[in-house]
Amino acid sequence: MSIHHLLSLLNKVKRTGSGRWVAACPAHDDRNPSLALRELDDGRVLLHCFAGCAAHEIVSSVGLQLTDLFPTGEIKDGKGKPERRPFPAADILRCIAFEALVVAVVATTRLAGPLSDTDHNRLMLAVTRIHEALAAGGISDAK
Repeated sequence: MSIHHLLSLLNKVKRTGSGRWVAACPAHDDRNPSLALRELDDGRVLLHCFAGCAAHEIVSSVGLQLTDLFPTGEIKDGKGKPERRPFPAADILRCIAFEALVVAVVATTRLAGPLSDTDHNRLMLAVTRIHEALAAGGISDAK
């Protein structure tokens, strides 16, 4: 995916420098642009919402995945080896371990009675994050 495709999905986009933009964050009701975007020389796209939205929330709100922020293995300058996975396996495992802990806590809470809407929503977020982490690790059949 090119940065220009992502920018076309956003509102209030403004170029702030070479390879840098700001835009309205699609993950929350953003009146003033709070999303900073940057394209690195190797094609990776960095983004940061100053209101606190997570990267996966931002990309999923425009129909993309975290892996879309990374080059598909092609090297722009023809040097070096393509990166096989955009995230180290240890980081993916840490993410899954944390979200599994959230699932365990919610399950324990459920044993004591019905879940609140907040607990149910956090459980669904944990499940989504686990699936996204598996996909980032190259397990495409994680459904």
